[in-house]
Amino acid sequence: MVFPELLVILAEWVLYRLLANSCYRAARKLRGYGFQLKNFLNLSKSQSQQNTSHLLNNQQQQQQNQDSLNPLFPSITKYEDTGCSVSPDDTLVCDIDGVLLRQLSSKHFHAFFPYFMLVAFEGGSIIRAIILLFSCSFLWALPQETKLKVLTFITFSGLKVKDMDNVSRSVLSKFFLESLNFQVYNVWARTEYSKVVFTSLPQVMVERFLREHLNADDVIGTKLQQIEVMGRKVYTGLTSGSLVKHRAAKDYFDNNNKKKPVLGIGSSSSVQDHTLISICKEVYVCNEEDSMNTLPRERYPKPLIFHDGRLAFLPTPSATLAMFTWLPIGFFLAVFRILIGVLLPYHVANFLAAISGVRITFKTHNLYNGPPEKGKSGVLYVCNHRTLLDPVFLTTSLGKPLTAVTYSLSKFSELIAPLKTVSLKRDRKKDGEAMQRLLSKGDLVVCPEGTTCREPYLLRFSPLFAELTEDIVPVAVDARVSMFYGTTASGLKCLDPIFFLMNPRPVYCIEVLKKLPKEMTCAGGKSSFEVANFIQGELARVLGFECTNLTRKDKYLVLAGNEGIVK
Repeated sequence: MVFPELLVILAEWVLYRLLANSCYRAARKLRGYGFQLKNFLNLSKSQSQQNTSHLLNNQQQQQQNQDSLNPLFPSITKYEDTGCSVSPDDTLVCDIDGVLLRQLSSKHFHAFFPYFMLVAFEGGSIIRAIILLFSCSFLWALPQETKLKVLTFITFSGLKVKDMDNVSRSVLSKFFLESLNFQVYNVWARTEYSKVVFTSLPQVMVERFLREHLNADDVIGTKLQQIEVMGRKVYTGLTSGSLVKHRAAKDYFDNNNKKKPVLGIGSSSSVQDHTLISICKEVYVCNEEDSMNTLPRERYPKPLIFHDGRLAFLPTPSATLAMFTWLPIGFFLAVFRILIGVLLPYHVANFLAAISGVRITFKTHNLYNGPPEKGKSGVLYVCNHRTLLDPVFLTTSLGKPLTAVTYSLSKFSELIAPLKTVSLKRDRKKDGEAMQRLLSKGDLVVCPEGTTCREPYLLRFSPLFAELTEDIVPVAVDARVSMFYGTTASGLKCLDPIFFLMNPRPVYCIEVLKKLPKEMTCAGGKSSFEVANFIQGELARVLGFECTNLTRKDKYLVLAGNEGIVK
């Protein structure tokens, strides 16, 4: 009987400590905002039940007083530009979480969790991401400040500084842009004030985006500690102190001899934001209903052309759980889809692929006239480049063998490809001769962009293909996924086909256009550059994409910090 009694006593003590500490923290917060609380906390064990009722009553009082603050702060939709002259010292201050970024959930923890998961999954490992997901089981019970510390430790402990730089450069910006608050961004873009962001999130997560995309003048966030291990800098997962936004703002303006900010924007549900913007001359708050509208793509401060990473969705806790649940099923499904493509005839493979969830839409304006006549070259199919599987889906849709030329293809991708592949050497003369030989033996497919692009843009077409033959057929290709991207700039390219085929319902849209008229080819007097630009324009028109002059080199400089050439 002694052991059960000990359990009861231990449970009573733990409950008492939790309630007492919670009451104490609540009292400190409420006292800081001017609420007159007297005799709120009594730490004697005999009054633990009374403390519980005090806690409930004062939580209601805190909510009522917080709600009473909101009418004092008008909604961001009420902002009007007065057109007054702007001084160099005039400043706008706000946070990124829940203000510049939409409030994704009424629970603040769920609002910033996806961005930590992106860092853990894309910059860390799948094991780190699973541990972070498991932390959701107890994070809801922790105070806000402690939640951030736990998320930060799990996400950054042992993470290389270089990997975090890659994630902030090539992954996070896409999701930040897609989550921008339409109302707040309108004010941000219209004002000519200096813009300073104060946030409790780790500064390394948001600073690059805020400076490069939103042109923020300064970013003050939580600093992370670093150490050097075997010549490489890694994060410890610990912070250099907790950041309180209104104190950080006061220190920032005092230390830089600046006058108080003119405009402040905060979240209606954040008491810290209320305190932060209270030092401003003009203040507004962003309500949850103001966060419903997303920023249209055409309004992005900079076009989103390049981004990296495997995840094609915002990894909220529920979405991440669904993804990990699907992962083993998706892997075996990808293996099945690969095997039917390699081993079975085209029509059978297409049928079984459709049953497994792969959706292929195919439209052609040309008829297959059989293999080329002796002494005559084959047809050159010119595609835009969405994934490494572009030539595979084209050859299975046409139902005839093609040869694909590529600049970089892993041995594994060559092994599982159900068509002949030939690697080019990036030597214009040698590559031209090789492609000419292949055309003399049959039809050829080439992607003159030289690299994949996920977004609705076409990179510059290399004109080499236009000099090879007059039998040119443009092919418009688009690929859509819901869970994983089938391309990468900094990851393992051999896994690209597997990740694409792991999607529950991947979609491939292929439209074979009419053969290029002779007068639009080099044989008709056009230069190779004119032919390449004409085909790029035609494919962009059919797909609804936008043409650019960007190249493979530009893509890798943006995403990986190199020129994309493996020595």
